Amino acid sequence: MRLSKNFVLSEITRSNTARRLGISNEPTKEHLENMQRLISNLVQPMRDELGPIRITSGYRSKELNRAIGGSTRSQHCKAQALDLQFWENGQMNNKKIYDWIINSHLEFDQMINEFDFAWIHLSLKKKGNRKEVLEAYKNNDGDTAYKYADDIIIL
Repeated sequence: MRLSKNFVLSEITRSNTARRLGISNEPTKEHLENMQRLISNLVQPMRDELGPIRITSGYRSKELNRAIGGSTRSQHCKAQALDLQFWENGQMNNKKIYDWIINSHLEFDQMINEFDFAWIHLSLKKKGNRKEVLEAYKNNDGDTAYKYADDIIIL
């Protein structure tokens, strides 16, 4: 199923873990609407301007999310979030995604710079978007923690 000019459903629901464990990762009608909103309003416009965007993690059923140890509050389970990467001349350059979102003035819920730009987590809800810009890092105990990004003001 095509979600936009450059994105199809299978790349958003693809999961080697789900396949290996025999877990269903089929979205509901509401999930499809959420995915369509995220792709149409943020990811396709980004792709149109920057070039190919790699989706490294998309929709996750609750069972799949448990299997990979994801947060019980993950927006991936609602099909409101994607993890993205951008490659340019054979080099990963995820800061381009980050900067594009900040400069686009488009609505989003959260953008997380994951572990010094290893990937960008991007989410969008139907309403009540927070425009939060966060950074993920490992704390002294080795657990993932989040902090607000320094010096980022989104109007």
